[in-house]
Amino acid sequence: MEYSLIELAAIVGGFVQGDERYPVKGLATLQSAGPSHLSFLANSKYAAQLDDTRAGAVILAHSAAKSFSGNALVVDDAYVAFAQLTHVFEKKYTTNLGVHSSAVIAQSAKIAASAVVGPNVVVGENVVVGERTHLGANVVIGDDTFLGDECEIKPNVVIYHGVSLGHRVRVHSGAVIGSDGFGFAPTPQGWFRICQLGGVTIGNDVDIGANTTIDRGALDDTEIADGVIIDNLVQIAHNVKIGRYTAIAGTAGVAGSTVIGERCTLAGGVGIVGHIEIADNVHITGMTMVTKSITEAGSFSSGTPMMPTSEWRKNAVRFSQLKDLARIVKKLDSNRRD
Repeated sequence: MEYSLIELAAIVGGFVQGDERYPVKGLATLQSAGPSHLSFLANSKYAAQLDDTRAGAVILAHSAAKSFSGNALVVDDAYVAFAQLTHVFEKKYTTNLGVHSSAVIAQSAKIAASAVVGPNVVVGENVVVGERTHLGANVVIGDDTFLGDECEIKPNVVIYHGVSLGHRVRVHSGAVIGSDGFGFAPTPQGWFRICQLGGVTIGNDVDIGANTTIDRGALDDTEIADGVIIDNLVQIAHNVKIGRYTAIAGTAGVAGSTVIGERCTLAGGVGIVGHIEIADNVHITGMTMVTKSITEAGSFSSGTPMMPTSEWRKNAVRFSQLKDLARIVKKLDSNRRD
């Protein structure tokens, strides 16, 4: 496929600096681009690469375009424009409409005529699958589950019973939605399982990464609001509630009954204990362990930065001495005042 710069400018709401009819066949980085590519500059630390790029044109913010002599697609936000154009150049894999002959569909299930049901898919009783929703090979959908319009469920996803997905939800391979929460009561004879009677409710425009697990609620539903994006290998425990447009990076884990606000970001490896609340617009840096509620917006971190192991061992000993050191400092300060 080939587009002129003026055609692409119309899609992203920008304007062309240079040859409006310059043909573009794809997107590439500043380093790897050739004359037929459109590249982009969204991070100032790569600005030096503009001098050497072979790209036929570059997506630039207004401030960066002033000093660039080549063809440019000038926009308010270069990264957002790049994101929009990835949809233009994404390779579409055609799939036959309808239900594959090897799929097993319960008689009570309602599958939209425009939906795609791939090989070996299993769809349970009273399931609803919306318009233009695509179920990849080997997907399993449990009883009484609702999938809205234009959802994309990748191969080998398992969605248990009593789950509701809104419209335009993408779930990547290996994800499990609606598995039992980790609920057990201790007894003298061992752990007694608590049946998880709730479900999972997921809003519109949610993206769920590969091998991520979202547990069903114990009584009420686990809830994921509109526009949430969740990376690969994330654990969301039972009865967690996640607010709109929050982003959670890979290997993060959220324990049960935690409430996370809107527009939050959890970086890779973040751990959050159960039964706490995180306010809106909270940003938690990588590997942070959150052990209490966060009541106001801002950036929060824990742990220590990387250092040589021998140095870390010495500092680990010092950490254990902080209480005694604090007592000594307090005593010295008291003596000074006296």
